[in-house]
Amino acid sequence: MPALERHDNVFVLDLGDGENRFHPDWIGSVGAALDEVEKADGPRALVTAATGKFYSNGLDLDWLGAHADQHEDYVSSVQGLFARLLALPMITVAALQGHTFAAGAMLSLAHDFRVMRGDRGFWCLPEADINIPFTPGMSALIQARLAPQVAHEAMVTARRYGGVDAAAAGIVDRAVDEDAVRTTAVEIAGALVSKAGDTLGTIKSRMYGPVFAALRDNAAPLG
Repeated sequence: MPALERHDNVFVLDLGDGENRFHPDWIGSVGAALDEVEKADGPRALVTAATGKFYSNGLDLDWLGAHADQHEDYVSSVQGLFARLLALPMITVAALQGHTFAAGAMLSLAHDFRVMRGDRGFWCLPEADINIPFTPGMSALIQARLAPQVAHEAMVTARRYGGVDAAAAGIVDRAVDEDAVRTTAVEIAGALVSKAGDTLGTIKSRMYGPVFAALRDNAAPLG
């Protein structure tokens, strides 16, 4: 399960050492960690990271299949997590040490910056291959954070981007060696801790107003 640590003014939220799928308990644990980060005083920033082969493999489709009657609430919780991270009133950096797929890739896009391992691991939106359309909110998030041509290719072809290609496409900001992913993310976050506060939160909320509106609308099904 996710675990939160603090290194000086940078909070590091480790999402786990498995596939880190969006099980409701996992979503709740991440939300509780964000509560703690938001309640902290003074300069601060947030890095999310993981341990092992995956950063996040996205939605928990097994859980969703067994709880179809909770579909709407589940989608709401997922999109709420995207919205909350996108508007967080501090700088956020995703440290992508492993595979970052589907909702996990969308979660990474809700951060201000992304650092990815250059030699192994893929960033991918596989929805076209697994026959699960993006909700309007998910589409809005992706299109707001990626260049139009990149968003189009990623969404309609399900291309798997390695770290170097992801950096070239502007999906991530840096592609680095495996042992430098988390430290680089912490360095980026640490240099920007003074930005935390209500002004930054307002800037983000106004910058991505249409995205927040789309993420709050949970009427569209996943499939």
